Amino acid sequence: MNFQEGPQNLSWLKMVTLPCLSLILFVWSQVPGLQSQEFQFGPCRAEGVNLQQLREAFWTIQETVQAQDNNTSVRLLRQEVLQNVSDAESCYLIHALLKFYLNTVFKNYHKRAEFKTLKSFSTLANNFIVIMSKLQPTQENEMFSVSESAHKRFLLFHRAFKRLDIEAALKKALGEVDILLTWMEKFYKI
Repeated sequence: MNFQEGPQNLSWLKMVTLPCLSLILFVWSQVPGLQSQEFQFGPCRAEGVNLQQLREAFWTIQETVQAQDNNTSVRLLRQEVLQNVSDAESCYLIHALLKFYLNTVFKNYHKRAEFKTLKSFSTLANNFIVIMSKLQPTQENEMFSVSESAHKRFLLFHRAFKRLDIEAALKKALGEVDILLTWMEKFYKI
């Protein structure tokens, strides 16, 4: 068979490639878990998020981080912070929590992360960045409407963090990522 460049061979290539790509796209759209996944926080949504990847990254560091947490009587993400959050509040609260985790917890803890957990730590931080960057309003006027109740909830978390010394607070906050992921899961749709 002689593969010379020419209009006939390019036409044949197009005829073969298009059906193959169509088949791949069709199969991809039918497989559960490969479809578009999103978080819907009231008026905000973040598409294309893989919750399982977040959980697996946390599970890799969970034992190490939680073993370093000597302050078991304190909880930062208490019921008062995450329970009974309305859809309207959820957009502001998730934005405030993710921003805090990125700017305070991940930024300051990465120097302390052990080599064996560094990849998982980075996966968590990078996914939080992706979620923050993808938070898009479903209605423009409601993007980050600050609800008084949501702001108070975040302040409860922030004050509890500030009461601990910085080392203990960072370990505690990172160790509670599973609580945050469980709360976020309520807003997760496939």
